[in-house]
Amino acid sequence: MNCLSPSILSADFARLGEQISIVEQAGAQYLHFDVMDGCFVPNISFGMPVLSSLRKSTNLMLDVHLMIQDPIRYIADIADCGADIITVHAEACWDLNHAIDLIKERNLLAGVALSPATSLAKLDYILPRVDMVLIMTVSPGMGGQELIPYTLDKIRDLKEIIDCRGLKTDIEADGGINDKTLKSVLDAGANIIVAGSSIFEGDIEGNTKRLLEIMK
Repeated sequence: MNCLSPSILSADFARLGEQISIVEQAGAQYLHFDVMDGCFVPNISFGMPVLSSLRKSTNLMLDVHLMIQDPIRYIADIADCGADIITVHAEACWDLNHAIDLIKERNLLAGVALSPATSLAKLDYILPRVDMVLIMTVSPGMGGQELIPYTLDKIRDLKEIIDCRGLKTDIEADGGINDKTLKSVLDAGANIIVAGSSIFEGDIEGNTKRLLEIMK
């Protein structure tokens, strides 16, 4: 099943509750929440208080992407704030298996993210334990970038691995996804789509419905 995960990094925080309500009513199934620490990526975004507030105001799946160094330190707190999915970067974990353990101990879905140049080999042994793999289609940490073409091949290769191993792992794609690039990302094998500026710039309801129509 294809699902849309609007990224609130591109939302207007003065109208955040209103804009989340719009994407939810328009049919989005997930809400993407980027946590940035200024260390793993240059930018700083938002953290637990915002996530906890959102949990009280939406029934969407809260898709939390930890772009932070040593995310193991914060998994329990993020879980307590109401996350449904917690995704950690393979490049940022000193013990990826332990991170997955901590997420699953909370009965949450566990995701692993890979930056564009990170090899799929990082997933060789952990893949059967993971509910979702997030393929970054831009460099992590900043919105508004153009999709990196070779990441489509990476998605295709991951999809082939998942199918060959008989797994049900979701593939999420994040970065530079809009009306022009969405179809190629879906064709490559991704089924959970993160979109930020292509949803929250302009007509939010219309943008959400248009992307969902492409995803049918």
